[in-house]
Amino acid sequence: MTRQTWVLALASLGAFMISLDSLVVTTALGTIRQDLGASLEELEWTVNAYNLSFAVLLLTGAALGDRWGRRRVFAGGLAVFTLASAACALAPDASWLIAARVAQGVGAAFTMPLALTLLSAAFPPERRGRAIGLFSGVAGLATFVGPFVGGAIAAGPSWEWIFWINVPVGVLAIVGVLAKIDESHGPDNQLDLVGLLLATAGVLGLVWALVRSGASGWGSAEVLAALALGIVLIVAFAGWERRVPAPMLPMRLFRNRAFTTANLANFALFAVLYGMFFFFAQFFQTAQGVGPLEAGLRLLPATGALMIVAPVAGALADKVGERVFTVAGLGLWGISLGWLALVADPGVPYLQILPLLVVGGVGVSMAIPAVQKAAVGAVAPAEIGKASGAVTTLRFLGGVFGVAVAGMLFTSTGGYGSPHEFSDGFAAAMGGVGVIALLGAVAALGMPGRRRVPTPERERVA
Repeated sequence: MTRQTWVLALASLGAFMISLDSLVVTTALGTIRQDLGASLEELEWTVNAYNLSFAVLLLTGAALGDRWGRRRVFAGGLAVFTLASAACALAPDASWLIAARVAQGVGAAFTMPLALTLLSAAFPPERRGRAIGLFSGVAGLATFVGPFVGGAIAAGPSWEWIFWINVPVGVLAIVGVLAKIDESHGPDNQLDLVGLLLATAGVLGLVWALVRSGASGWGSAEVLAALALGIVLIVAFAGWERRVPAPMLPMRLFRNRAFTTANLANFALFAVLYGMFFFFAQFFQTAQGVGPLEAGLRLLPATGALMIVAPVAGALADKVGERVFTVAGLGLWGISLGWLALVADPGVPYLQILPLLVVGGVGVSMAIPAVQKAAVGAVAPAEIGKASGAVTTLRFLGGVFGVAVAGMLFTSTGGYGSPHEFSDGFAAAMGGVGVIALLGAVAALGMPGRRRVPTPERERVA
């Protein structure tokens, strides 16, 4: 294989492992509760601990990769993730599992942004779209099959194998990265420590507010204080980055219309993705009475669309531009979710839901590679690392936002008391994330049309 092929394969493998573990435990929580005697709050933190540490350290991972070497930090992140996975599998109680999930999130944060950075740096602009399309398809596949894999393992061997399976795969990935990927660095000569602290604390405040809003309520002192602190620190981060000689995230990037609008669409895209799948498997189980394995199987048609459409859309985006795929993809998704909100009922036949899953899968498959290509393609090659960190951070924050909004709408209109009560909440949640998809499509209208190949002069301006 060529060096480019090795970069694509290893970056995609790392992204698959990281993306899979963001949702894989959701259908195994019942078994974990019984085995470890975990409370409901501990089960929530089993999911949130991973996502929280992942979110707050994403920009840090990208910045350290630029400073210490992208290959070195990528391999180090994989090593931390692999060791933490073994610790999860060995957990004797819920507290141990939660702590190990925090460590998994740290490893993920040092891996995921650098996967996209290494990939973007390895391919020229005219071939980057197809590569990102394949990468997005693999990462998206992990997101889509996560609940199914978790349910299948929980119904088969034991929930610990959700984490044990990462160990041999992680070891092989580390060996491949060190042997087949060349080292590269960003342009910075110094690490922006103040920027790292402000960004990490600010994102932590925002994510904490979003995660805790469901349990404590948006009007609680805890959520309001965390939200206010997060906003203040993010504003301080933006001000600091304007003055520091070697900024972690140059604010001038957001003066670039392509970068800004692509990231708005990116935020909306993953808000819809996570908000939808957080409740979809539960709908099949709670409202329609199927098991976790069958619930996962019912979601697989969307996966097929993702694997087929994403690479094609990424390649075509190289020729016709990213805007048409982003607008059409988010638009299709919003329409299908709106229709789903109208028909959601405990007795609705699966064959009536199936076309909506396929249409939604086609929509997200069109949009994911397009928005990622638009964002990293809008900056100079020397700043791809910083852009990738911003893209991945906003992707995750969008996911947390989507789950928070869907959960708020669900609890305000439904609950777990009966299948019909759950369906009412599910319908409201799907309608809400459908609106987010349509707003993302509107934001994507501001993206430029066909991408021009960057010239040295344009790179200096970007």
